[in-house]
Amino acid sequence: KDSTRLPYVPLSPYNGVDPTGGDALTTNFNLWYQTGDISFMIMSTALVMLMIPGVGFFYSGLARRKSALSLIWLSVMAAAVSTFQWFFWGYSLTFSHTAGRYIGDLSNFGFRNVLAAPSVGSARIPDLLFAIYQGMFSAITVALATGAVAERGRMLPCVIFVFLWTTLVYDPIACWTWNPSGWSNRMGGLDFAGGTPVHIASGAAALAYSMMLGKRRGHGTHELNYRPHNVTHIVIGTVFLWVGWFGFNAGSALSANMRAIMAAVVTNLAACVGGITWCVLDYRLERKWSTVGFCSGVVAGLVSITPGSGIPTGYVPVWAAVPCGILGASFANYATKLKFLLGIDDALDIFAVHGIGGLVGNICTAFFAADYIAALDGASTINGGWLNHNWIQLPIQLADSFAGGCYSFVLTCAILFVMNLIPGLHLRASEESEILGIDDAEIGEFAYDYVELTREVLNDVEDADNASAFSQPLPHHLQQQYFPGGAGLGHNNGREKIRDMNTPIVGHRMYGQGSADQ
Repeated sequence: KDSTRLPYVPLSPYNGVDPTGGDALTTNFNLWYQTGDISFMIMSTALVMLMIPGVGFFYSGLARRKSALSLIWLSVMAAAVSTFQWFFWGYSLTFSHTAGRYIGDLSNFGFRNVLAAPSVGSARIPDLLFAIYQGMFSAITVALATGAVAERGRMLPCVIFVFLWTTLVYDPIACWTWNPSGWSNRMGGLDFAGGTPVHIASGAAALAYSMMLGKRRGHGTHELNYRPHNVTHIVIGTVFLWVGWFGFNAGSALSANMRAIMAAVVTNLAACVGGITWCVLDYRLERKWSTVGFCSGVVAGLVSITPGSGIPTGYVPVWAAVPCGILGASFANYATKLKFLLGIDDALDIFAVHGIGGLVGNICTAFFAADYIAALDGASTINGGWLNHNWIQLPIQLADSFAGGCYSFVLTCAILFVMNLIPGLHLRASEESEILGIDDAEIGEFAYDYVELTREVLNDVEDADNASAFSQPLPHHLQQQYFPGGAGLGHNNGREKIRDMNTPIVGHRMYGQGSADQ
């Protein structure tokens, strides 16, 4: 029968010998791949990219108003820089077909010869599609780590750090974990969707960055005893992450099959259980049903299920998502206290949620991985975990986890130490910039118009007061409206109140009244 008259493109086995797959003028590359798999992976790539602004909104909501925009800016800028790095040499260093046990070579520098040949991840999708999909993983990883600069780090050094960190830290860890030539992969590690390369690596990097930056101004005092300034942003960021995680985990099957379905199911279930668990734990202490707690638990549940939903996706059965979600959220919740024991100002608890959550997920995979789940795609085989009496899987998972975490922490400290010695690349913003807020000092824009409006109104009132030859204190009713603490305009302490934004503006519904204004 004439195949040109079929309503679909018939699948043919790959028969190319050229690194690119052949000559597009004489060869139809589409014959080698299922259009359903291609469509599924393109959609999964878009879903993972959706997670990047999700991280920005999540971090922004947790911070104070005067530094909210900088965290959104950093997440999208980190994605832009890491995407260029991935094209430049990141993909080659991670997934080149001739990679070594620890890192790849430059055979695919600048996406050279990356086109239609079957990818190193799966023969079901071409190199180019696999490259763009995995590039999103690199982008989300570094976006997670950059939250460590919250409220006291400079933007330019952080942007340069993104390029260096993805090259020296992320690419080697991803290579030894995901590339078939990598030592962890060859050893039998079952962490393939990012327990170590994404979450443990970013959590350890955030802890190191926080340590190298030092504590925020006023750390340990009432000045930093504030609630997240915008819980709505946190919820929006959580929803973006939750939806995007379907592409993150289910898409890691690298084809549309039963294992992708299994990954989607356990991903959603673990997120739900994690959110409930964290919310209950917070209620035990506060007697309040915390929205922030629920959102944090959702993310912790997603992190903990990630290693069990990897490439090839779907290692754990559905029921295992429940203990993964409970354990991931519980350990991450209690791990938020570690920063006080370590004396490190991890402002957004990145290490607790991602570092500890990723470690719990890797360990859970050793317990709950099952060979019959891996076989759902009709091709993959694994030895499984403790469910299959494969007891050696636990030390393998621990070796992979601690190797990745320690490598990320040490290399991050080294990169930042050297950068801080270079003129113009000092990591920390000045004290004045911290007082004004990173948005004002580094970006010159604000997440909310009324942050700038508040300063303009109050400074105009002060300027008018100072311009008077017979300067009098502001009338009592205006002092009570603008400065309920009793600070008078025209004095030094009044000016500091305006710049610090320490005093909440009351008497008007558009102005926030919480200490998140600080």
